[in-house]
Amino acid sequence: MTSIGIDLGGTNIKTALVDENKGFLKTSSIPTHAELGKEHVFDRIALAIKDLIEDQDTEPIGVGMGLPGMVSLDRKTVKNPPNLPGWKVENVSNEIKNRTGLNCVIENDANLAALGSAHFGAGKPFNHFIMVTLGTGVGGGIIIDNKIYRGTTGMAAELGHVIINYHGPLSNSNTRGGVEAYLGQRFLSRFAADTIRQNPENPLYKKFKKNFSKLEPVDLYYAAEDGNELGIDILRQAGEKLGYAIVNYIHILDIRKIIVSGGVSQAGKWLLEPAKQTALKYLMPPFREDFEIIHESLGNDAALLGAASLAFEELR
Repeated sequence: MTSIGIDLGGTNIKTALVDENKGFLKTSSIPTHAELGKEHVFDRIALAIKDLIEDQDTEPIGVGMGLPGMVSLDRKTVKNPPNLPGWKVENVSNEIKNRTGLNCVIENDANLAALGSAHFGAGKPFNHFIMVTLGTGVGGGIIIDNKIYRGTTGMAAELGHVIINYHGPLSNSNTRGGVEAYLGQRFLSRFAADTIRQNPENPLYKKFKKNFSKLEPVDLYYAAEDGNELGIDILRQAGEKLGYAIVNYIHILDIRKIIVSGGVSQAGKWLLEPAKQTALKYLMPPFREDFEIIHESLGNDAALLGAASLAFEELR
């Protein structure tokens, strides 16, 4: 059995034809051209689907799509997705079916990254886990009994907006000190740049002093690998903030397996070990049993595989 997975972003539309057992059969990516409006984007998605399956000897059961924003409980409508200009409350499911004839279900992209991990990645051994996605922002997904936990209206698991310091920095949350303000890529880079400016003798300052806008978390990783104590300390502080957030997640949900994905997570041990040690320090003792932080190596493929998995769940 096959389905189509789509990861819709403001920059690219990524598509995949996925076999339920084998995984990817074919993948593609085209620019979104989001600035040209929603009708154009829907037409682009339909074009991508047509190109994906026209030379394939299979009839997919339907389309699963991940996209940013709040998705309705019936998995048809999205509200005000970021990075898609002109989108308000859109029935994406109907738009895709009208253009392709294929049934379509949608879900928040971070939730689908968790589902992809559950079926094809690091989450496969576990019936229950929490995924934290550390990308441009911070998102997440909660898997309970191998299903996405969605809350009462479909909008659960906004893990990046959990507040860990209400006097802290601003991000996209409605208040200060959300997890995203410390772990989102652009916010971590902003903190790192401010810290590095105070240490002009450090090699990181000499490398980026002419253009700190080029500084990314991966640069901190390479610096840490080279023994740069400032890079190590910046990632340690970010990891500790992640640890505080994980304590909240576990105390509320009683789920002990934490899977971390996204570009920032590639800082590896320099980020995840401080997170683990902080969580172990502040978790109530009964919650420490079976606690584990695991890195998801699927990367961006997790959301595509999750989108296809959603179609298998909902449309078979």
